[in-house]
Amino acid sequence: MFEVTNTSDNTRVQSTVIEHMEKMNHEQILFCNDSATGLKAIIAVHNTVLGPALGGTRMWTYANEAEALHDVMRLSRGMTYKNAISGLNLGGGKAVIIGDSRKIKSEALFRRFGKFVQSLAGKYITAEDVGISPQDMTWVAMETKHVAGLPGKSGDPSPVTAYGVYMGMKACAKAQFGQDSLEGKKIAVQGVGHVGEYLVKHLTEEGAKVFVTDIHEPTLKRVSETYGVQVVGLDEIYDVPMDIYAPCALGATINDKTLNRLSCSIIAGAANNQLQVEETHGLEVMKRGIIYAPDFTLNAGGVINCYSEVAGLTSEWAMQKAEEIYTTIGNIVSRSQAEEIPTYKIASKMAEERIESIGKVKLPL
Repeated sequence: MFEVTNTSDNTRVQSTVIEHMEKMNHEQILFCNDSATGLKAIIAVHNTVLGPALGGTRMWTYANEAEALHDVMRLSRGMTYKNAISGLNLGGGKAVIIGDSRKIKSEALFRRFGKFVQSLAGKYITAEDVGISPQDMTWVAMETKHVAGLPGKSGDPSPVTAYGVYMGMKACAKAQFGQDSLEGKKIAVQGVGHVGEYLVKHLTEEGAKVFVTDIHEPTLKRVSETYGVQVVGLDEIYDVPMDIYAPCALGATINDKTLNRLSCSIIAGAANNQLQVEETHGLEVMKRGIIYAPDFTLNAGGVINCYSEVAGLTSEWAMQKAEEIYTTIGNIVSRSQAEEIPTYKIASKMAEERIESIGKVKLPL
């Protein structure tokens, strides 16, 4: 048994793993343990209707295994929707490694993880995510070919992810302000890791006024000095005067407490699962007149980059495909406003329609 959040009233309820898999429509979950290397990981395969489940591996110091399981299940489901709405022939999956990425990394640990990925026989393709570097993926690739984002191939997906977020943010600005220019706009970027830093670069080059925060002080200092942006405290980020809030760290930062503090009219960032409770907070942002760019659509540049490697396409193709996020976000916002339905629901519906449609193609003759 483990506890999960009941999305209808935000209470905590107990559920078996199988019950929760059934509720979220997961196909398979693989629990990985290896005492020799210290590996503790979970691989979640959500849906493979459109193709093999592709999604990155995240390394994080989860409070407990239940928290890690809940996170990987939400993240893998998000990958299904992300790949579908992006028009990619991929299903959705995700992996998490439990532990401090600055302390327990080793070649042996990642090669052992690679063996677990290999055991799924191509049903899951892994890549980089939070806490994982291209070198880590190189070690994983020693034990399995089902890896994307390797050095010398499509490489670090962060620049493509950031570019897609930037383009989607501009589409939101077009809908909210009448023009897509971000010059002079006050933008709060929460998290300046790989993706966040590239996003800051785009924003400052266009002349936006940028506020930044991050848990890693050396990174924060370097980004501030490089791009001339203003550093604020981890909690202070919610209170700065802003036009756009860009969550680029972990999820669930859009919740009852933060919504009463945010002064923005657009939420557009790279983080996954930004709405703490989709049904509650997706509706609330719409009621407040805030345009929310659904995260799994906005941050699809990374998986687009990985798909270019899997499908043998060029880096130029990946950037052009990421640029299309501008149009996709624009369509979602237009439909949301016309139908008075939260943007996350519109985006989910669009993804589900593609899965259902292609699922018919794959039926046996």
